[in-house]
Amino acid sequence: MAKTSQKATSRPARTIPFAGYIALIPFLLVIIGYELLPLAQLVIDAFIGKESGALGLENFIKVFTTPLYQQSIVNSVWISIVSAIVGIVVAFLAARFAYESSPRVRNAFTMVLNMMSNFSGVPLAFAFMILMGNSGVLTLLGQQWGIPFLADFDLYTGQGLLVLYIYFQIPLATLLLLPAFSGIRKEWREAATILQASSAVYWFRIVIPNLMPSILGTLSVLFSNALAAYATAYAVVMNNYALLPLQITSKFKGDVQIDAATGGALACVLIILMVVCTLINNYFTKRASKGREIV
Repeated sequence: MAKTSQKATSRPARTIPFAGYIALIPFLLVIIGYELLPLAQLVIDAFIGKESGALGLENFIKVFTTPLYQQSIVNSVWISIVSAIVGIVVAFLAARFAYESSPRVRNAFTMVLNMMSNFSGVPLAFAFMILMGNSGVLTLLGQQWGIPFLADFDLYTGQGLLVLYIYFQIPLATLLLLPAFSGIRKEWREAATILQASSAVYWFRIVIPNLMPSILGTLSVLFSNALAAYATAYAVVMNNYALLPLQITSKFKGDVQIDAATGGALACVLIILMVVCTLINNYFTKRASKGREIV
């Protein structure tokens, strides 16, 4: 009797097949209802001509032949590339500082980064208006003290948008790079010291090549983040500056009429740019990780 009771208690509990997948149903419904169906409608609108009503590339031809839309694409790509490169460079230095600091300083630094990364959109635009707007605090101080950069700085141009984008790119990039720095091994520094390698050689020949997959992945995230940013740019320049997200929104929220055909084509161009950026990043990430240890 003791053996049978022992066998009964050792039997694994019966589980209902696919019971765990029931929790995914709300998630799948949200994806289908708020992502896949709108995306399908967007693609359909993009390939149906506004004038002819027939399937074709009429809307895309209009996008790539209209100077306003061409300038929007160029401005968006330019701001995204520059802000991503500047952001990754500053973030690398900040992540290195956190890596070489004590745990107490690192925790405080990470807390500040979390706060900064959540400070974006309209609140960030409003803060920069107070600081560097036409009558901002720093602008007035620059005029009084004779500092040309502050006195002549125009927040409501591409230069101002670039500063805003760089500001919210840096904390995001730093947070993404911090886990990669935690994978740096002490043996690398010891081996470099034994071989009498300088600090510059250690970082450029050992650490950075091993961090390159993480750096490229973060660079891709920053580019996509800047390319699709909308709230900050709209709060600062509204529709007075040619940007791709602003042009897309204006086609679906127009005061006179809605132009879903052109808006769909512009949105498809935005999606294609993001996909191309991701594919290029994946290619270079694979090349960078060959023969090296991925941290």
